[in-house]
Amino acid sequence: MSGQGGRRVLLWRHGQTTWNVERRFQGQTDIPLTEAGLAQATRSARLLAALRPDAILSSDLTRTANTAAELAQLTGLSVTLDEGLRETYAGHWQGLTNREIEERFPEQFAAWRRGEPVRRGDGELETEVADRAVPAIERAVEKLPEGGTLVVVSHGGTIRCAIGRMIGLPEDTWGSLGALSNCCWSVLGPGARGWRLLEHNAGTLPEPVLGDEV
Repeated sequence: MSGQGGRRVLLWRHGQTTWNVERRFQGQTDIPLTEAGLAQATRSARLLAALRPDAILSSDLTRTANTAAELAQLTGLSVTLDEGLRETYAGHWQGLTNREIEERFPEQFAAWRRGEPVRRGDGELETEVADRAVPAIERAVEKLPEGGTLVVVSHGGTIRCAIGRMIGLPEDTWGSLGALSNCCWSVLGPGARGWRLLEHNAGTLPEPVLGDEV
């Protein structure tokens, strides 16, 4: 699927959770937003509403659904929930801190740090995350009007995998995409050869790009 028709996809990470603060690997564990996380979602939603999105698609986990609800309230749009947008399932790693993971699964942890394909905690590969997330996004894009904007509310790892797949990066380079801060977003738009990354880890409204690289 290319970014034809001037459509945009804005990928928005959920607000802060207690496990984010404690630096615990969440995976698909259903952890709610903190009060600070809800405030982040409220603030970001005010900015994103100004972009006049046409549709909102969200992971069905509580932290993403509640983030999406803030934008839905401002725009009057309904939220479509899709489990294909959940975070990477990380099995035995879920609920552990990086230090605990390194102590209990040293070989897996070291391989992951080297950027090798790893089933973290005997869970999913990053390619498998992209295999489920990208089709969910593409189905929603197909329903957009010409020039329309889709907001996808998901998780840091899933967003990175989706962006990597959608802009055609080799799988072993997806880690080169920096992590998203809570309630920050990235924007994909149309390019000459398909999707193009226009904004990454943004927390303010996109500005026009001026100069030779347009």
